[in-house]
Amino acid sequence: MKVNIYYGGRGIIDDPTIYVINKMQETLEELRVQVERYNLYEYKNSITTLPQTLKDADGIILATTVEWYGIGGYMQQFLDACWLFGDKERISQIYMCPVVMSTTYGEREAKQSLTTAWEILGGKPCSGICGYIENTISLEMNPQYTVIIEKKMENLYRTVNQKMTSFPASNQAVKQKVSMSPATDLTPQETEQLSEYVSDDSYVQRQKEDLQELTSMFKDMLSNEGADSESEYLADFRKVFKPQAGFRANYAIYIEEKKNPLVLEVQGPTMECRYGAMAAADVEIRLNRTTMEDIVNGRMTFQRAFMSGVMTNKGDFRLMRTLDQLFMFE
Repeated sequence: MKVNIYYGGRGIIDDPTIYVINKMQETLEELRVQVERYNLYEYKNSITTLPQTLKDADGIILATTVEWYGIGGYMQQFLDACWLFGDKERISQIYMCPVVMSTTYGEREAKQSLTTAWEILGGKPCSGICGYIENTISLEMNPQYTVIIEKKMENLYRTVNQKMTSFPASNQAVKQKVSMSPATDLTPQETEQLSEYVSDDSYVQRQKEDLQELTSMFKDMLSNEGADSESEYLADFRKVFKPQAGFRANYAIYIEEKKNPLVLEVQGPTMECRYGAMAAADVEIRLNRTTMEDIVNGRMTFQRAFMSGVMTNKGDFRLMRTLDQLFMFE
């Protein structure tokens, strides 16, 4: 079974929707569901290609945040692309769970908008989640909210796995009444050519030149690092290490721009910090260089990096949270 998550918010650190879909992803993965996540703000210039990603999905989660009014521009663009370029026959077999967190008024209306849009597309909506969250910390500190999220994902799993049926909705009749563009079976590259930007030759040429310049710049940066790259951040972790009595754990931090992971082996009062392979780490963390710089300079904690989606974690979640107690960067 495969479930895709489409997040239509802006990706800000304190977005409560990010916390909710992180919990949803954890629960689904525990149920051995393959989960793939698409942050729409990262695809803002190629949203027209994303309906192609629905073809191998059994279910999807449409998640967005109401910060002012409505479901937001990125999610609306994605739904527009599904209507114009999506495979309606395939969409009709996909279950959709709407998730809307609001920092202002209107979460119920936005959730209903997502449900109605999916029904018009011909898909199968499921019971979703919506709520007003003034502060993300209230989500973390209340275990009952976690129970609600887990139960919703269990229901989604059963619905998709058992292919449950539901009564037809009048919204689905729009497919037969409204003139539509015929369904096309295009590759992502062909669909991308429908974009206003990509059809502009001067824009394409400028983007290629920018990519070549960035590639050259990063190659120079990597070549200048030389042997010193294998000692970067080691002194930072050793300097701020705060031993925890009786605590033992092994961490492997994979930084995208580095060949080998940064290994932290904590054995009570001692800590070994090095670059190299580790056969069985208790926790595996993946992040990019920018995020690591923010952490070691005290601008972000490991917990906030995970909540904001710029860092992924595999292993014991409680051990990952202990990192901020072991290494208190300022």
